[in-house]
Amino acid sequence: MEANVQRPLVVIVGPTASGKSDLALRAAETFSGEIVNCDALQLYRGFNIGTAKTPPEARRGIPHHLFDVLDPQNSYSAGDYARAARETIAEIACRRRLPIVVGGTGFYLRALLDGLPALPARDETVRERLSQREQSRPGSLHRLLRRLEPSAAARIHAHDVQKLTRALEIRLLTRLALPAPSTARPLEGFRLCQIGLAPARSLLVNAIASRTRQMFQGGLLEEVRDLLAHGLSGAEKPFESLGYKQVLAHLRGQISLEEALSASEIETRQYAKRQQTWFRRDGRVMWLTGFGWDPAVSETAIGVIRKFLSG
Repeated sequence: MEANVQRPLVVIVGPTASGKSDLALRAAETFSGEIVNCDALQLYRGFNIGTAKTPPEARRGIPHHLFDVLDPQNSYSAGDYARAARETIAEIACRRRLPIVVGGTGFYLRALLDGLPALPARDETVRERLSQREQSRPGSLHRLLRRLEPSAAARIHAHDVQKLTRALEIRLLTRLALPAPSTARPLEGFRLCQIGLAPARSLLVNAIASRTRQMFQGGLLEEVRDLLAHGLSGAEKPFESLGYKQVLAHLRGQISLEEALSASEIETRQYAKRQQTWFRRDGRVMWLTGFGWDPAVSETAIGVIRKFLSG
């Protein structure tokens, strides 16, 4: 892109089931946009129903990027995502089209917009050692991090093994404290319009219940069976996600189907609450009360984006 040119970038965030994809489609149709995924699970091939991935036939001919780009066996970090997303939105902007980033994975979005400190690459030997430690002594990773770096441990939940592993990996490889966020390099060359969807709590609870049941009735069990039949073991990272881990437990005879559905719904509500807490910290977000598929909310958002583009 030309030096010093600030290209427009639209970002749509909010909790799961708030209608982000619906609003993104409307915005892309209206403003010649292309959609860029910011949902960690929608990166994976084959995981469609449980991630609420917009099927190709419903994409209205609008280009969708960073969907179905990973095999389930592959790992992917926020830094990996940020590099790929930055390249993607630059390519879209160079075509004089509007990049529209949509999703609910807050840490990935932060990496894209604000950057991450320079960190060492993954070390599978260290990770395997940490994994074995946690399996033999649950909770030991958090205790270890608390001893090595109390400030980092205070920011990470004791059960978030993925983040604990990465924090310890960095600490063990560098023998230094985790680098300060101020060392990160933010996204350059773009001006930002960030819209957040905030349905009323009771309505969002109902929407999550309805969508969870639709997923179970609409083929989620068959999708998981098919993934296993094609060689996956169930130990792959995407199977740790909401819906998939419950269905996997059901198929293995550990819980009933109704228990799997209920657990998925409850955990999805809890996840939505965490998403809202995360995104509310970002003062750049303009919040709209309601769902992205609501015509009134959609019209308001279109007006916000139109004003942003004309500015």
